[in-house]
Amino acid sequence: MNDSSSARPAAVLDVWCELQCPDCGSALADLRALRARYGDRLELRLRHFPLEKHKHAFAAAQAAEEAAEQGQAWPYVEAVLGRVAELDRKGEPFLVEVARELGLDAEEFDTALIDGRHILIVDADQAEGKAIGVTGTPTYVIGGERLDGGKSQEGLRERIEEIADRLLTEQEA
Repeated sequence: MNDSSSARPAAVLDVWCELQCPDCGSALADLRALRARYGDRLELRLRHFPLEKHKHAFAAAQAAEEAAEQGQAWPYVEAVLGRVAELDRKGEPFLVEVARELGLDAEEFDTALIDGRHILIVDADQAEGKAIGVTGTPTYVIGGERLDGGKSQEGLRERIEEIADRLLTEQEA
């Protein structure tokens, strides 16, 4: 899922995430800080990596893609990640509920979850993640470097900023 709208960014941060993962919810503050610091110069791309241990994660990834189709990718992702416990309890109806709360076409969400129109995107992300060694979430890839955040977010934002600053400096040179 792409959050960039205009000119090509100088740096890209792939965020391998799953929307039922408490650790991904904890990483939201870092992602917000990175978006605030870099704006359009750093493209944040949500990459789906649903884990088998979370039974609603695959549906949540599909719902995030539907939110992207409707132009509300990150607001939707942040709303779901901020309420992981509700997703655990309520399952797929919660995904449609969040869409409705954000003013999205909830009926279209429901249809998308039924017809599976976004399954190939989710499958492709997951396969690519496995190919590059992603085993848990969140995992970040920037400048060819993989940073695993599943065990601890400690120091990851600073490391991402170091790499982003280097990439941006190289781009400007």
